[in-house]
Amino acid sequence: MDTILLDVSDEKEVGRVFESIAKEQAAGRGLKLLVNNAGLADPVCGPLEELSLSDWQRWQDSHLTGAFLMTRAALPLLRRAKGSIVNMASTRAIMSEPHTESYAAAKGALVAFTHALAISYGPEVRANAVLPGWIETGSRDELGRADHEQHPAGRVGAPEDIARAVHYLATAGFVTGQTLIADGGMTRKMIYVE
Repeated sequence: MDTILLDVSDEKEVGRVFESIAKEQAAGRGLKLLVNNAGLADPVCGPLEELSLSDWQRWQDSHLTGAFLMTRAALPLLRRAKGSIVNMASTRAIMSEPHTESYAAAKGALVAFTHALAISYGPEVRANAVLPGWIETGSRDELGRADHEQHPAGRVGAPEDIARAVHYLATAGFVTGQTLIADGGMTRKMIYVE
C-alpha cells in the first residue's frame, strides 16, 4: 500500500481511507498494528487566558480526536488479526513546562484512552502508549554536551529509540493497557536550582 496523506481529525477522510484499506486486505487477514502518532508538534499554546477555543480544539483534534477516529475505523480489521494499538503520548502527559496546557491535556487524555481501550477490547486487541521525552528529529550537531549529559542515559533520544519502543509493544503479547516512558530517565531525575 502507498502512503496516504489525510487529516486524522476529519471523520469522512478517515472513513474513506479505511474503506480502501479494508478492500485491500487479502482474505480477511486484518490489520496487525495501528500507531496513532499524528498531532501538532509544538507543545506551547501560550498563556491560557489568551488561548482561543478554536486553538485549544486544534490540539485536541489533532492528537485525541484523530486517535479516536483512526482507532474506531481500524478496530474491525485489528480484531480480525488480533492486532495491537500503540498511541503516541508524551512525557508531557505526566509533567509540564509553562503554557503547554492544550498539548498536555491531549497527551494525558491519550494515556487514559489507551488503558480504556485495553480493557474494552482485550483480549482481541491490545492497546499501549509510548511517552517519549526529548527526541531530536533534526540535526544532532546542534545539540550541546549539556543537552546529552542532563539525561541519565547520557544522551538525547533519537527516532530509532521510539521505533524500538513501538516494536516492543506491538510484539509483546502479554503487555496491554500500559504506558512505556522512553525519555532517557528524565522523569525520574530530581532537578533543583543550584
